[in-house]
Amino acid sequence: MKISVKTKGDIMNIAVITGASSGLGWEFAKAVYNNRPDLDEVWVIARRQERLQELQAELGNTIIPLAFDITDPQAVLDYSNLLKEKGVDVKLLINNAGFGKLGSFDKLSLEENTRMVRLNCEALTAITAATLPHMPEKSEIINSCSIASFAPNTRMAVYSSTKAYVMSLSRALREELKSRKINVLAVCPGPMDTEFLSVANIQKGASRTFDTLPRVNAHTIAVKSLGASRRGRAVYTNRIFYKFYRLLAKILPHSLVMKLCGT
Repeated sequence: MKISVKTKGDIMNIAVITGASSGLGWEFAKAVYNNRPDLDEVWVIARRQERLQELQAELGNTIIPLAFDITDPQAVLDYSNLLKEKGVDVKLLINNAGFGKLGSFDKLSLEENTRMVRLNCEALTAITAATLPHMPEKSEIINSCSIASFAPNTRMAVYSSTKAYVMSLSRALREELKSRKINVLAVCPGPMDTEFLSVANIQKGASRTFDTLPRVNAHTIAVKSLGASRRGRAVYTNRIFYKFYRLLAKILPHSLVMKLCGT
């Protein structure tokens, strides 16, 4: 990352990335570091302080680790206060934190079902609301969505519902923020070989659908998502296979899509 020379009184331009301790979030941090020379710092947020420090050690001191659990309202308040204290401009917000669980709704625990909603929906909404007052014109928001947002999915009922929320929010915000020239992009990747699968209890044999779906590359998703965001796109889906699925989910009844794509 090329560091701008700031004089006294200049406002620092930063990126904020949630869920940055592994997987796609980690790749987003590297892609931003390598491809956004206009930014002075990249604030990376996750619960695991040690992983964020590893990321800083790999990329340098312009990576600022913030060990927040963004499902905790106090952590969101602390983040909001930090933005005010530092007086920064957030040129890029990447809402990447999220997780899923494979299993029938009535077989998953109360905590598993509700934590998905708290992290994937509530925390994303809170971080966005806290950040927007600090975003100038021509800033960007990237929300990590999923192909699961295209139609309901059995055995991932809550997860797919949370991602449908992210898609709907992203589209509505994009329209609302046009007057401020802030673009909002929903990124909808297919399965990636990251920690997401182990957290979701998706091992080989656990799901016929996941066993057969082609994998996408997290690094490629991160780099191409940044490009799509700069071009003002609303939705980015990688690979022809998943673009075709998105089309099918638009034209076929969701009851049929669920049968065809049952997990």
